[in-house]
Amino acid sequence: MSENATPGEGAETDGTAQPGEGPRRDPEELPAEIREAVPEYDDEYLDRVSDRLMYSYDLDRDVVVDGERFELSAEMRVRNQKQFLHPALSYADHDMMEFLFARRVSTPSVAELERLVEFAHGVADERVEGDEEHYGTDVTVALVADRIPEAVADFVDGFRDRTLLKFGYYGHYEVNLIVVAPDEESLVASETADVAGAFRLWEPVAEPDEGFFSRLAKRFWR
Repeated sequence: MSENATPGEGAETDGTAQPGEGPRRDPEELPAEIREAVPEYDDEYLDRVSDRLMYSYDLDRDVVVDGERFELSAEMRVRNQKQFLHPALSYADHDMMEFLFARRVSTPSVAELERLVEFAHGVADERVEGDEEHYGTDVTVALVADRIPEAVADFVDGFRDRTLLKFGYYGHYEVNLIVVAPDEESLVASETADVAGAFRLWEPVAEPDEGFFSRLAKRFWR
């Protein structure tokens, strides 16, 4: 079985930097097509997050989607194939995707998160093409905050929202939430938000032990 990821190859990061303070790779070390595609963010923390995402996600900045503005957005598409003797003889193809949206807020609220959950469902309705080759899509919304209120932490912790398409015959999509307060080195994430590790800049990237997106993305962050 082969696993084909877009856009690129693995990156080396030490995973121990404080938010916005860790050493960054020399841009000249990166292929020209990657250098040209990575935006510059007017936010040191989001710049460091983008350093962890840049090899496995297509990145954008300052996007407005369905009336919601985000400083950072990212997209990953993966095709999982089984092959018989030769790559041309593939079968059981499965497409997997993740759409990530992140923005700065002062103090998040449960009402805002509930609205963003509905926003994520709208993104899935517009972008997920349900068919026999679609396996799963994650739509993840991350809020970068000054602090995390207890009610918000309680809402996000253990949150899970999965929708089966055609009773699972066309795969599924999952809504994930992340709220992070970098100055307090605090983060809370919903149950299957594997990409949350990219936002914990104060921690080394742990060895992945579950989830396809986690295994794939953390391979690139190391």
